[in-house]
Amino acid sequence: MLDELVAPERFVAAVETSAGRFVIEVVRAWAPLGADRFFTLVSCGYYDDSRFFRAVAGKWVQFGIAGDPVVARAWRGRVIADDRLVQSNTRGFVAFANTGPGTRAAQVFVNLGDNAAQNDWEPGFAPFGRVVEGMEVVDRLYSGYGGGSGGGMRAGGQDPMFEQGNAWLDARFPLLDRLVRVGVT
Repeated sequence: MLDELVAPERFVAAVETSAGRFVIEVVRAWAPLGADRFFTLVSCGYYDDSRFFRAVAGKWVQFGIAGDPVVARAWRGRVIADDRLVQSNTRGFVAFANTGPGTRAAQVFVNLGDNAAQNDWEPGFAPFGRVVEGMEVVDRLYSGYGGGSGGGMRAGGQDPMFEQGNAWLDARFPLLDRLVRVGVT
């Protein structure tokens, strides 16, 4: 497992999916700790061969539980402190999910609509990047399961994903789109 890396001030991450490709521009000044964590996870291939496990049409699409359960469990408890909110959770912005103060680890979401109300939740969801290319790809990621395939972060409903990885998701939610690879370009 990698030690935390320091991200460049700006970088671009290309996300190859089963639905096509999209690109996230990361701006470290918006959320330095979040940008560093995302850069670290991308650099070690954490997101490769995983699933977009929670997609709610018009709201968000979420990913960030590694497909290999050994890898997912190794990062689950490696939390980072909260960043101050600089950008708003509006369409295309990307932020880490959390269950409360100091609980961000590896799960991120892309806002599909205006979720500015998330800005008021304590500690908030500080965007570290935004989709600058391929938002139409993000929009078409399979959302038929809603939050049912990956909700329950706060209630322990994600435990099977951490224990069994892609095998569990593929058996129960076979239509989920796949995150093939994320790379810094």
